[in-house]
Amino acid sequence: MKVTVNVDCTPEEARAFIGLPNIAPLQERMMKELENRMADNLQNLDPETFMKTWLPLTMESWGEMQKMFWGQMQMGMPMPAGATEKDSK
Repeated sequence: MKVTVNVDCTPEEARAFIGLPNIAPLQERMMKELENRMADNLQNLDPETFMKTWLPLTMESWGEMQKMFWGQMQMGMPMPAGATEKDSK
């Protein structure tokens, strides 16, 4: 035996009928707080701050990074036959 019950109600009415709490005010407060935080963080995306954060402060830093990169690359490469470490520097 099959019984089918169709209920025509809104989600708010269904929550109230089941006894679930109304979280709409909480959700509104949380979304407003999220919006405020996102607006505050957008100030960090100005070009000057972005460049200071993502790029090296001086060209010396860039040169040091290149030296470190090439040093790591050379450590992973085998030396040619007959070559010494002195030759590779």
